Amino acid sequence: MTLPQEFKVRMEQFLGEEYEAFLESWDREQALALRVNPLKITREEFAALSPFDLRPVPWADTGFYYGKDARPGKHPYHEAGLYYIQEPSAMAVGALANARPGERVLDLCAAPGGKTTHLAASMKGEGLLVSNEIHPARAKILSSNVERMGIRNCIVTNEKPERLAERFPGFFDRIVVDAPCSGEGMFRKEQQAALQWSLENVSICAERQREILQAAAGMLRPGGILVYSTCTFSPEENEGSISTFLDDCPEFSVKKVLACDSFSKGRAEWIDARPETGDTFRLWPHCLEGEGHFIAILKKNGEVPSGEFSWKMQAVERNIWKLYKEFEEDSLNCEFEGIPALFGEQLYLLPQAFPLKGLKVLRAGLHLGTVKKNRFEPAHALALALKHQEAVQCCLLNVQEAQEYLKGAVFEKSGEKGWQLMLVDGYSLGWGKQAGGMVKNHYPKGLRKN
Repeated sequence: MTLPQEFKVRMEQFLGEEYEAFLESWDREQALALRVNPLKITREEFAALSPFDLRPVPWADTGFYYGKDARPGKHPYHEAGLYYIQEPSAMAVGALANARPGERVLDLCAAPGGKTTHLAASMKGEGLLVSNEIHPARAKILSSNVERMGIRNCIVTNEKPERLAERFPGFFDRIVVDAPCSGEGMFRKEQQAALQWSLENVSICAERQREILQAAAGMLRPGGILVYSTCTFSPEENEGSISTFLDDCPEFSVKKVLACDSFSKGRAEWIDARPETGDTFRLWPHCLEGEGHFIAILKKNGEVPSGEFSWKMQAVERNIWKLYKEFEEDSLNCEFEGIPALFGEQLYLLPQAFPLKGLKVLRAGLHLGTVKKNRFEPAHALALALKHQEAVQCCLLNVQEAQEYLKGAVFEKSGEKGWQLMLVDGYSLGWGKQAGGMVKNHYPKGLRKN
């Protein structure tokens, strides 16, 4: 591929003897990978079920490489949320973030959702995950991926980092900042990034990163972990941004953690950065099977606060909640924990009390369904969040039948009237409704395949 000449000269100066190997790596085919969703299926179960030839990604427990002839994005398993297609180096961020069940976690620059879905998997449905994206169109894509992966405990917002920082000082246990950057590590994947590259843009990105990190710092509790990542090689945006941040926020330090042997250390000497930035990580395309990435793990020093945050939530009217509970009794074998919240006709279940008023919210936890004219209709998100044993009635589909379902097909099937959880090889795809010897298709029309 064609790389910007100024970029090549600069990288040769930085890399020295490594440069030839670095340059040659651009002629290799891009590594393709997917990350299994343990909220729905185990790594071992997917390996046995998968129609694709898979090889493990060394630094991600649930990551697998697949071949160039595979089309995992076209398979019904993708629509069932059994996996997320993700560039393999990008999986290192979620792996090193090491989010834990029960924590309050923020993914500050989250679209399209790779890191968010990885964090959610690590949290195992417990705790609060806030996933934010500043660009409205990208926030919608993020929200749809949260839905597809069956995540129950995620709130999706569309806010500026500074706005969130005003609302949630010292609130989060763990924050991931996958910062907007010059994208040098993704030139092979995104040719437009190579065409738009300039040293001026590198400087602009570094300044914006400083602002985002400042916002994140204020939202992290003492003792909390901040994970910073980029997909660029630029030291100004990597070691430089971290060095500046440590100068600005002396309560933070670089946390030393173990990582995959194929990860390289940070290059503080390239930009006369603080020596501790050498304890960050660089992922190089000539050293591993993946694109370029940078990751820093930072800890906020200080005593962990003992107090809890508490916010009062407006109660949902009893008759509205009663409609959902009637559906639950008729159609589900499970109860969800959380706080019901109504937005117009849309009923959600918040994972915990959270002040939504005044925020741009796309998804307020688990979308249960729509309430109108004294009836309740379950949401597609609810279907995708269910396991087969959690539904009273299920309609079992093979892969070919599932492909027809995704196009809008109806199915002949006898049974009791009511909602059916549509399954592909045992994993939820959406809703159908049994009536008159037929299962009517309730897969969202906007998602249907041609």
